[in-house]
Amino acid sequence: MPELPEVETYLDAFRSRIVGRTLDSIRVRSPSLLRTFDPPVTEAVGRRVIGLRRLGKRIVWELEGGLFLVFHLMVTGRFHRKARRAPLPRKNVHAAFDFPDESYFLTEAGTQKKASLHLVHGEEGLATLDPGGLEVLDASPDDFREALVRENRTLKRALTDPRIFSGIGNAHSDEILHSARLSPVQRTRNLSPGEVARLREAVVENLTVWTQRLREEHEGRFPEKITAFHPQMAVHGRYGSPCPVCGEPIQRIVYASRETNYCPGCQTGGKLLADRALSRLLKEDWPRTLEELEEHRAQRHGGSGKAGAP
Repeated sequence: MPELPEVETYLDAFRSRIVGRTLDSIRVRSPSLLRTFDPPVTEAVGRRVIGLRRLGKRIVWELEGGLFLVFHLMVTGRFHRKARRAPLPRKNVHAAFDFPDESYFLTEAGTQKKASLHLVHGEEGLATLDPGGLEVLDASPDDFREALVRENRTLKRALTDPRIFSGIGNAHSDEILHSARLSPVQRTRNLSPGEVARLREAVVENLTVWTQRLREEHEGRFPEKITAFHPQMAVHGRYGSPCPVCGEPIQRIVYASRETNYCPGCQTGGKLLADRALSRLLKEDWPRTLEELEEHRAQRHGGSGKAGAP
């Protein structure tokens, strides 16, 4: 799912391409994309784009007349730059947005279509789509701590809750917690003042560095294949790979459709966090350390194994 750095990269790309230009037409292929009906989406046609902004993980096009097109790409939604009024493919395309000299397709891979488009009127209408999370790059240390400890949540849940913090999702939360050397399951109200300060520093640094890195990577090009996973990340999506800091194998917690990646050496004092799916299988034999995990896997595979191996 595109998060703050990826959404900001889209906004940079759109800023030089559509601001000041008229939205000539909207071709909707998938009605499920539209989540509002009043005003109708046809009201956006013929209006100039006069501004862009980010609303959490949403992309907002501000149009003349106080209208806002609000896009949420969810997990696999993406924008693609095309020739003006290029034909719509039969698969994966939700809609096309046509401008005088080019078009933009909104696509979504997979069968579960979760991407959404709202058309709302005025700042009050836009505010109804704002979960209210803190904009961490603009927040003071006191504001950050207040938001963090308002509820006693695990750090992973707190960072990814859009009502608490704005724009942080699964990928960048993994990177933030690794940088801060904090366990994803540690409770927010159990942090020392030093740990809170370290977490805030990691949040600001991660989001700032990745935003700048993506801007440089896509400078002059439209971000056709942008994603919240990047090969240069330290832990996210790197299960079984060595941690770039300490060399221990990256581990993961899988729950429902979400995966949390972490380094036991850097974040949990060498302890493994119980994966619910594996815990049910292993029951009381769930290993608590990397050494126990290596020993268990070696016995299961009939030889010496490395932690993190499949």
